Order: sequence, then C-alpha cells, then structure tokens
Amino acid sequence: MKIVGSYVSPYVRKVLACLHLKGLSYEIDPITPFYGNDEFERLSPLRRIPVLVHEDLVLTDSSVICAWLDEAFPERPLLPVSAADRARARWLEEYADTRLGDLFIWGLFYQKFVRPIVWGEAPDEARVAHTLAEGLPRALDYLEGQLPDDGFLFGGAIGLADIALASFFRNGFYVGFGVDAERWPRTAGFVARALAEPCFALTYPFEQAQIATDPKGRRQALLDAGAPLAAETLGTRTPRRGMMPL
Repeated sequence: MKIVGSYVSPYVRKVLACLHLKGLSYEIDPITPFYGNDEFERLSPLRRIPVLVHEDLVLTDSSVICAWLDEAFPERPLLPVSAADRARARWLEEYADTRLGDLFIWGLFYQKFVRPIVWGEAPDEARVAHTLAEGLPRALDYLEGQLPDDGFLFGGAIGLADIALASFFRNGFYVGFGVDAERWPRTAGFVARALAEPCFALTYPFEQAQIATDPKGRRQALLDAGAPLAAETLGTRTPRRGMMPL
C-alpha cells in the first residue's frame, strides 16, 4: 500500500494515523504540496493529496480513503457502533476537513508557511488577523461544546473523528498558534491527548524532518529520518499552484 502525500498535510496525517490504528503497513511517496509531475496528475486529476494506491485501486480523498480502510480492514473499527454516533463522527470529520481546514490551513499555515517558503511571497496579514480574531474563536467555541472533559469522543479509544479534528491543530502549532487552555479547556486537553497518541506520535519525527528542510531536499531528509518511503517520487517538478490538500 502506498500513500502519495506530505507528512505535514493534516489530511495525510489523518490517513496515516488510521493506518497505524489498523496495524497496516505502507510506504509513502513524500510529495511536497504544490509540487508534482504528470504522473501525479494522472493519479490525482484534481492534484490533491493524499492519494492511496493499493494494487489496482487508486483513491484521492482522505475521507474516502478512511472509509475504505474501515470497510476493507474491519479489525479495529475507526467509527463507533451506534448509527447515531457514527453519523455524528462523520459530521465531525466533515467539520474538521472543511471548517478547520479553511482556518488552520488556508487562514494560517498557507499564509505563514507556504506563501513565504514555496512562493516567496508575503502572507495575507489581513486574512491571518481575521482568522485569529474571528474564525478560530468561533470554531473553538463550537468544539468546546462537542468535546469530552477526558478521553475521546466515543469512549476510551481514539477514533476517526478524534483524529480528523486533532490533526489540524498540529499545523496551527507549526505557525505559532496555541489553544488558550483557560478559555477552551476541553479543546486544549483533547488536542494534547490526541496528538500524544502513538498513531500521531509515530510519524511526528518524519514531519519534523520534512518541515525543516527545503522542499526539493525533503525526500533525502526523510530517508535520513527512517521514513518508510516508496522507491519512486512524483513530486520532483517545479511547484504548481493547482495542488491542494484534501
């Protein structure tokens, strides 16, 4: 099984965490977001990551990938048992992928990391300020009413909804955002618990190696860090603005 994507992408991080929960082995082709050659575009027509390749199957949406993992490998389910809880888990995954993605990725990480590092541009400071002053506080107010005081959303074990929500906060931390534990204690505690779980912690060194090096040299940095990499790479061309995380 191969995952095409960046360790630093919250959508890739979500898929890798689910693979770890299920005990499945994989290799990763560490494409840097906004890079990619023609073969990558053939696999992912919308130029989005992650991409899962397993035998003849190619999937290009993180939620679709996680749903397939749960159906194809039913041991260690990612979703809770009851229909109502499963529906709520899917909603929270959707909320994470859309609303938290817009805030943490496009409002903060893209502005403060991708624009200066990949494009050599200044961030949109107005968008950053709006995200910090209005967008994120509203989202955190909502999450504070959804998250548990301890443990995870649907019992003692971490699941897909927990992973989807927590994944975006790591990107916020990379650009200096921290959850105010006095204002949002449930959210702060939940994020800390989730990101400390082995399914996240095991790939964290590879994230550090990837984010700390120039995009064109990241494959070697990951090899040096011991990441399970595929033999080929799809991300060796010049950057293109069309590629987006998913």
